[in-house]
Amino acid sequence: MNSKSSPEGDKVIIVAGGSLGDWAIREIERADKYIGADRGAEFLVLHGYEPDLAIGDFDSLQQLDTEQVRQASKRWVDCDPVMKDYTDTEMAFNEALALKPSEIILIGATGTRLDHSLANLHLLVQGLEARIRCKIVDASNEITLIDDELMVFPNEYKYLSLLPLSEEVHGITLEGFLYPLKDASLKIGQTLGISNIVTAGVGRITLAKGKLLVIRSKDN
Repeated sequence: MNSKSSPEGDKVIIVAGGSLGDWAIREIERADKYIGADRGAEFLVLHGYEPDLAIGDFDSLQQLDTEQVRQASKRWVDCDPVMKDYTDTEMAFNEALALKPSEIILIGATGTRLDHSLANLHLLVQGLEARIRCKIVDASNEITLIDDELMVFPNEYKYLSLLPLSEEVHGITLEGFLYPLKDASLKIGQTLGISNIVTAGVGRITLAKGKLLVIRSKDN
């Protein structure tokens, strides 16, 4: 079973219970520590990875029972499925933040439950406030949250969209994009930032005030 031991400051991946597939293995292989939230822990175990932490109420396991997941994990934290204040993914995210890693990647954080998908997007605020790089990755998207600057390079994700997560975002400047912006503002409810494309060797996004979701997407 795959396991890694690494010092503080490395990359942590959280595998949640949303949409997962073969694409997820690529992301898991790049991480130094594995945290499985509910069915995400089962996914890790089934694919030969030893969770550094398995956490949740474990009411969504499909192929293994809780004892199998417990035995395969280095650390186990369970909770009552009803009497709890946080989702399994937020509990996992809080544990990841406490490790003070260089980066946190969330997979299985989007899927058919739109409420959970949106709640997980909002978790990126905690990462931003802790000044830890965080992103959500699924089969078609890579999502991060910024409040200052981001350099982006052409890659498998053709499209790049910007959506405000604070009520307003001011001073947005885009350089190296098909549709440049200069000191622009975005308000929640506007679609000005949708479907841009990096045209230079590197694209630069800067902003003066607010929180801005950067969503890189591809068509499958």
